[in-house]
Amino acid sequence: MTTPAKLKFTIYQGATFRRPLRWLNPDKTPIDLTGCAARMQVREDIDAPAVLLELSTDNGRIALGGTAGTVELLVDAVTTAAIAWESGVWDLEIAHPGGDVTRLAEGSISVRREVTRG
Repeated sequence: MTTPAKLKFTIYQGATFRRPLRWLNPDKTPIDLTGCAARMQVREDIDAPAVLLELSTDNGRIALGGTAGTVELLVDAVTTAAIAWESGVWDLEIAHPGGDVTRLAEGSISVRREVTRG
């Protein structure tokens, strides 16, 4: 069983949000993510019904690096410019080809409002 990493993210409104992560075995070798899918949701709080932001391999906002064990989160600048919320919580799940799901990371996220708009 993997204990999820606890991370704090900041999105700078109007800027591209890109966060690379790497999943390693205890011996520091990468976990093979070949054939896996990933999903991440941001909500105001854990019990909130509304999803504020969704990232997944299906919508192109998460890229998995196969045998390198890399996970890249990506939200384009147009999407971050439209964010109206200030903070939330999130978790990141990896769905393995055999059906198992691992929570890789979880945490809080905040948005720093944009001053320069054009």
